[in-house]
Formats: sequence, C-alpha cells, structure tokens
Amino acid sequence: MPLIQDVCVSRRRALATSATLCGMSLPGYLQLRQASADQSAITAGKAKSCIIVYLWGGISHLESFDLKPNAPSEIRGEFKPISTVVPGIEIGEHLPLLAQHTDKLTIIRSIHHDDPAHGRGMYWNLTGHKPPRAGNIAPMRDDWPSLPAMVSRFRTAPRGVPSAVRLPYPLVDNGTLQAGEYGGWLGVQSDPIIMRTPSGDQFEGVSRSLGSEVLNLNDVDLPRLTSRRGLLASLDHPSRRTSEHGGYQHFQELAEDILSGASVKEAYNLEREDPKVRESYGKHIGGHSLLLARRLTEAGVPIVQVCCAAGDLNGASGDMWDTHGDNFNRLKNRLLPVFDRGTSALLQDLKDRGTLDQTLVVVLTDFGRTPQINGAAGRDHYPYAYSIAMAGGGVRGGEVYGSSDNKGAFPKALACTPPDVHATIFQAMGISPRAELRDMLNRPLPICDGEVLPLLS
Repeated sequence: MPLIQDVCVSRRRALATSATLCGMSLPGYLQLRQASADQSAITAGKAKSCIIVYLWGGISHLESFDLKPNAPSEIRGEFKPISTVVPGIEIGEHLPLLAQHTDKLTIIRSIHHDDPAHGRGMYWNLTGHKPPRAGNIAPMRDDWPSLPAMVSRFRTAPRGVPSAVRLPYPLVDNGTLQAGEYGGWLGVQSDPIIMRTPSGDQFEGVSRSLGSEVLNLNDVDLPRLTSRRGLLASLDHPSRRTSEHGGYQHFQELAEDILSGASVKEAYNLEREDPKVRESYGKHIGGHSLLLARRLTEAGVPIVQVCCAAGDLNGASGDMWDTHGDNFNRLKNRLLPVFDRGTSALLQDLKDRGTLDQTLVVVLTDFGRTPQINGAAGRDHYPYAYSIAMAGGGVRGGEVYGSSDNKGAFPKALACTPPDVHATIFQAMGISPRAELRDMLNRPLPICDGEVLPLLS
C-alpha cells in the first residue's frame, strides 16, 4: 500500500510540475486534458444532427411494422399488411405514406428489454440502460443521462442555440415526471430544454420543470432584456452561485442569447415555411412538432426529441399509444394517420432539401403490445419484442433487421437491445460508443455498453 501511495503522489507532483512549467494551473491542465479526451471520442460519422420521433405509450408492433397475417385471429388482429416500395418488406395498411419511404428506412423487429412499465420502458430506450429503481421513477440527479443529454456533450451548438431540445412538452407532464429524459448525473445544465409547438400561429410558454426551460419567443422587448441582464449581473454575487442557481443561470443566459439572436427565432416561426411543405406535415401538433424539429436542426441544434401523437398527448383526450382498449379504432382513426403523415413528410422534406444523409431520424417507443388481444379489444404492455425504425444519417435504408417469432412474442433472429441501438446512433453521429463522460464525482463512465448494429453505410 505505501508503494502505491508513493507512486500516486509522484504522479500528482509530476502533473503539477508539468502544468506549472507550461504556465498553467493543475486544474486548468486537467480540464484541458479532459477536453482533449472528449475530442478524441469523435469518430467518422455522416449524421450532423438527430431527430428522435418518440411514440410515448408503446406503439403496437403487430399493427405497424411487424404484422402476423398467418397467426390466429386473436393474435393477428384486424389490420392487413401492405406492400411497400421495397420488394419483400410489408408494413401495416394504415401506414400507406410510410410504405412509400421504406427505401429510406431500416426497420428493427427484434429489439427487446424486460420492463413493462411506461416510465421504465422509456428509461431503457432513452438512456440505453436498465432502470435504476422500481415503481414510478421520478427524475433524480444520479439517473443515467438521456440520449439528447449525452449527444449534446459531444456535439456543441453555436452560441444562442440550445444543444438539445424536446418538443412539445415532457413525455409525462401531469405531475408524475419520469426519469430518463433529463441530464441525470451530467447536471442540470445538460437537461434538454422544452419548446412548445404551435397549434396555430402562436407559441405557448409554460412553467419550468426540473431545470428544463420552456421558451416563449414572442413579443420580446430587446432593450428591456439587455437592461435586465445588466441589472441582474450587478446583483449576482458569487456566493449565490450554488449548483441549483448555476443551473438556473445557465438556462437564463441561454434563453437571453436565443431571444437576442436570430437563427432559433426564425426557425421557431413556422409561418416562414413554404405553405405546401407545412401542409404536408399535417395540421396537428404532431406534424408541427416534426416540422419545427427539422427547422431547429438546420439552425444548429444537434438533437431534437419529438413526442409524436395526435392531439394534446397529456390532455384528457388520451391520444397516446397506450392502447389497452379499442386498439384498432384508435390506431386507425387517430394515431397511425398522424404518425404516418408527419414522419413521411419529414423524410421526404429532408430528402428534397438534400439533408437526409446528414440527419439521423430514429423512431423510438417504450415497448410493444401483447400478442394476445384482451377483452377490451386492446393490447397491453409488452417489452419482450417490439419494433423501431431508423433512417438517414448513414443508415442504408430498404432493410429489415432481425425478426420476431410467428406470434410477435420474442425475437427469432438477431435479437438486440436499447444499448445496441444507442451504440448505433452514437456511431452514426460520429461519437465513439466507448467514449466517456464524467459524473458528478468526476468518475469516467462509458456512454454505452451496446454493440453497433450493421445498419450503417
């Protein structure tokens, strides 16, 4: 033990001596070394930005991407598969627009995990890690960071542009906020901000939630803003800069930079968009959110997470993908048309603008639905086999990865997990899946423990 201690002391002295000779303090030297390590985590990757299309509630794979037409009626359900532009690939009949874009998609039919609860299923898919505790897992600072939070640490945004955005609200915003969407042990400054999406011409601001600011960019008095910033600076004593206050100060400064600048404000104004393009996404909050996501990535936001559903997901209408009852009518009449139109418009829009190759689009969800239809004509939570999809950003497209068994109950071939999907996303964005981040105790932790799936060109 003394020998180990002596070696450690000698190493610290050597580091301190080297830093002093270079005219740099030891903390400054260590910070520079960490920055160099972060830079070495960047690898070759085609995607410059990422749009996550999140289907909160758990979309039924058996009615969307992995139908079982030869299964018994209590499993196959009411929908039929349809052919797509790629021979041999079939998807659900109520995704006719996406059927014209399967040449851009890779559909993954063999993803699975082991937790049937919404919040913990979301945690699996957005963090790439097993949920840390049972029950409803409210956000805590020792949680694993979300995918947007981790990406934002390696892909910086221009000044006045947020590094990660969520649209149009937290996945759960009814007093039971869930872990998995936030910065976790990366700290409050890594919490992706929330931007409200317009249902018409105006944007609505709401209250702050767990350090994640909701921005309202309308009717800003810039001279007054500048004056208030100066007054606040004169009152802000260093002793007040606690961790919590520092997070608040970070979001305040970011909001002021955004409000003072032009790029995000211009992206925020959907009235500037070609009316035909705006119409193609659909006149609903899901379509508007996807269009805003495209505009924000063009403004320099590295990653945007969109909660895609019909109507107000968190309102009384219940228009989320949790179809325990009336599964087929809800999917046919409300949910699938919104997803089909908005996501297909996004893919076509990116293709037309020549930016699909540099924009990774990932469709995620909590889990799938039970193969057996229940007594309420619905399907219940089922994490043991489900489907997701990826497009753009170096994803080859026109492919299906893996398969489930004849009931859609378990992976049959090429089983994979959320960590593998995360590794693939990081690789596509030029971030090494073995890159490290530092937690609040400065411990190095690899961002991912999955394996890159062979989906990238």
